[in-house]
Amino acid sequence: MDSSNPEKQSPLEEPRFLEFPHLPDDATRDGKPLLNKYSSTITRGHDFPGAQAMLYAAGVPNVEAMKNSPHVGIASVWWEGNPCNMHLLDLGKIVKESVKKRGMLAWQYNTIGVSDAITMGMRFSLQSREIIADSIETVTCAQHHDACITIPGCDKNMPGCIMAMARHNRPSIMMYGGTIAVGYSTLLRKRINISTCYEAHGAYLYNSLVQPDSDGGDTSKTKDEIMTDIEQHACPGAGACGGMYTANTMATAIESMGFTVPGSSSTPAESPAKMRECDKVADAIRTCMERNIKPRDLLTKRSFENAMVMTMALGGSTNGVVHLLAMAATAGVPLSLADFQRVSDKIPFIADLAPSGKYYMADLYEIGGVPSVQKLLVAAGLLDGDIPTVTGKTLAQNIEPFPSLPQDQVIIRPLSNPIKASGHLQILKGNLAPGGAVAKITGKEGIRFTGTARVFDKETQLDAALNKGEIKPGENLVLIVRYEGPKGGPGMPEQLKSSAAIMGAKLTNVALVTDGRYSGASHGFIVGHVVPEAAVGGPIALVRDGDVVTIDAETNELNVDVSEEELARRMAAWRAPRKTVTRGVMAKYAHLVGDASHGALTDQF
Repeated sequence: MDSSNPEKQSPLEEPRFLEFPHLPDDATRDGKPLLNKYSSTITRGHDFPGAQAMLYAAGVPNVEAMKNSPHVGIASVWWEGNPCNMHLLDLGKIVKESVKKRGMLAWQYNTIGVSDAITMGMRFSLQSREIIADSIETVTCAQHHDACITIPGCDKNMPGCIMAMARHNRPSIMMYGGTIAVGYSTLLRKRINISTCYEAHGAYLYNSLVQPDSDGGDTSKTKDEIMTDIEQHACPGAGACGGMYTANTMATAIESMGFTVPGSSSTPAESPAKMRECDKVADAIRTCMERNIKPRDLLTKRSFENAMVMTMALGGSTNGVVHLLAMAATAGVPLSLADFQRVSDKIPFIADLAPSGKYYMADLYEIGGVPSVQKLLVAAGLLDGDIPTVTGKTLAQNIEPFPSLPQDQVIIRPLSNPIKASGHLQILKGNLAPGGAVAKITGKEGIRFTGTARVFDKETQLDAALNKGEIKPGENLVLIVRYEGPKGGPGMPEQLKSSAAIMGAKLTNVALVTDGRYSGASHGFIVGHVVPEAAVGGPIALVRDGDVVTIDAETNELNVDVSEEELARRMAAWRAPRKTVTRGVMAKYAHLVGDASHGALTDQF
């Protein structure tokens, strides 16, 4: 895709994927559907004796299983060193045994992932989504698998899994690894989570990280002791980051599209219920195979509408926009930034969940979880309960056994008394973002901001300014961080470190604008995904220190107060910067990737 040429991006060409020989969808034996539609290519007769020899060595128990049992791939996005993913191999083993008990062959394999929280700078984060999709598509198709179960845990894992499913289009289900438990700081005497670390770092830099003095407790600990306590207790075990950050945003959206068993997105990672879910997944994948339920049957405009509704209602991550756009484009479903704004205009923001709120996904689980929220929205006519799902039932049928939200709960506000009457995600356009930008505005910070631009050509420059205390309270500032887009970053890194530091330092006079991304844990007056990005000569490359920038969530505009003539003069003088990387995976990514307003895909030529 040529991200600098809109004519090459729209309209999208219908996706064409490799096709493979397989039995007809309605193939039966003795009146029962044949489930080994793809694997039978290499297991029937003796056309592929070498393949069968390898499969016997790998664990096929006998001739009967070789000729008749379907092959189910189980893709765990597992690796050690990250709480979001470190338990997924074990979940995969339980799923594998459950699948085998139902008369199917189960082949467990792995794909890669990276931790956003550990790989600060995050240039490898978004591109890992593409590798995940590529590898699951590769194994499923190359190994002639008849079905696919994916077990993701961290942010980019989920969209990568769904994109792979859309490509191979074989019966598939996603099982979310689950959310982490809530941490607790003994020195701050309050519940904490991963986001606390970054916001505390801002307070640390500005010498305002202290123990509370309002409860009569200890106030003697130094800022270093407090930071150490936070670091040691923010993440108490396995599971994805606990608020409505990107992982929980995507899991919630995908459950609302029908791709998981009910409750998967809110069931805690280390709970007995998550173990029981492994068994339900095995039942569901067999149902998908028997009824020939395929991913592209579920990836429809209606299901994407559900995903957007849940994202707006629960206060989900800005990253949900770029990922849902990528999933839709992969499946050939028309979805645009305008759809997000349309849904945002009609859906109230009702969840008091982190990062902007008080509670966490583990708390929501205790009052019924995501299915109970879905019941509320289906009853109100805001969520489509008639979409099909991997269980063979409709979404409304899936959630029927779950309780309604308790009358006395305080996490989910009544629709009649929302936190914000419309969604928190706003799509902005203007002379600074003619191709669109995504703002996260909960209303707590106001809905309009005008300030003087201060420009940074990389997030590291802003981090350095914050570390030196150079960003001061007082005058309204719009901090412009550019050359961090998909191509310019490369990798469109999330700017959690700087955004959280600003919140922690209580710099309420500051707004942030970038052609990169923000973490799901980011909050404040933030605008990301600016298109065109600076690296391809977008207007954000032309902003100078001292320009006046206005962010207006009422008119959905992002403008710099510079005349067209002056912008044209600056554009004539602009020169593309030297590429920061010319070899290796990030160079390949920068060459292939498209813009954020179209999902930042690498296969949209």
